[in-house]
Amino acid sequence: MTTDQELSRPPAPGPQALGRRRARKQDAAGRRHRSIAVAIVLDVVLLVIGLAAWQFAVDAGSVSSLLYGSPELIWQTVVRGIGSGGMISDAITTALEALVGFVIGNVIGATVGVGLWYSRLVEQMLRPVIAFLGATPIAALAPIIIVWAGTGVSSKVTMSAASVVVTALVLAFDGARGTDPLQIRMLRSMGAPTWRIFRLLVLPSSVTSICGGLRLTAGLALIGAIIGEFISSDSGLGHAILIAGSLYDVPTVLANLIVVGLLSLALLGAVGRLERLILRWRFLALSGG
Repeated sequence: MTTDQELSRPPAPGPQALGRRRARKQDAAGRRHRSIAVAIVLDVVLLVIGLAAWQFAVDAGSVSSLLYGSPELIWQTVVRGIGSGGMISDAITTALEALVGFVIGNVIGATVGVGLWYSRLVEQMLRPVIAFLGATPIAALAPIIIVWAGTGVSSKVTMSAASVVVTALVLAFDGARGTDPLQIRMLRSMGAPTWRIFRLLVLPSSVTSICGGLRLTAGLALIGAIIGEFISSDSGLGHAILIAGSLYDVPTVLANLIVVGLLSLALLGAVGRLERLILRWRFLALSGG
């Protein structure tokens, strides 16, 4: 029997086959990196062309700098804001509010979403509440949140977390419910308790959906914090945008919007790193490592 198995087993790849496989992987990685580099270069070229056309139209008098600003005025506003420290202070305030709200909203949402796997009854009871909260615009909740949490930083963090929690909950719940039922039945037939099934199957299976929720809610957390600053605040990028808008200071509005975009990219980059760590844990958990 052992001899038959050895004869039927495919031969191990030789050094040449391994070398060709490694070369193909390196070529694929090189093509991917070149494609990314080309895309970045094209984005930069298009951005430069757009900014040059915008500035030319303003200088020629075809576009009003009062209504639409200009790249030169925006740049001057950014330099002035960084030099005075006001823009940096506002950016740090908004970033901290969004980051804390992001963490709180995702922890609560993912915990409740995955935890609903335990009870179908609780799921059915909470489904209308979740649907109601998901359909309610976060801006409509702002006045009552400010009444409850005050006008300080806590209300902006609460707004940020409220913007995140429902999305994180729904995605985590979908991931938990997507666990392979055959594997669950197999573990139950072996006498595994519910908590062990949850740890070995449900939690690792829901990680992909939770990571998707992290990507989706990164921007939502920032939006929630800025909406809170619009309603009641004396600092932050939202407050700066609101004040500049009331004064028809378009360059300042656009300069702060650029900073908001950069914060969003930074948050997405941090989430990407966190996602890779979580997916690595998932791989080790599913492989028994």
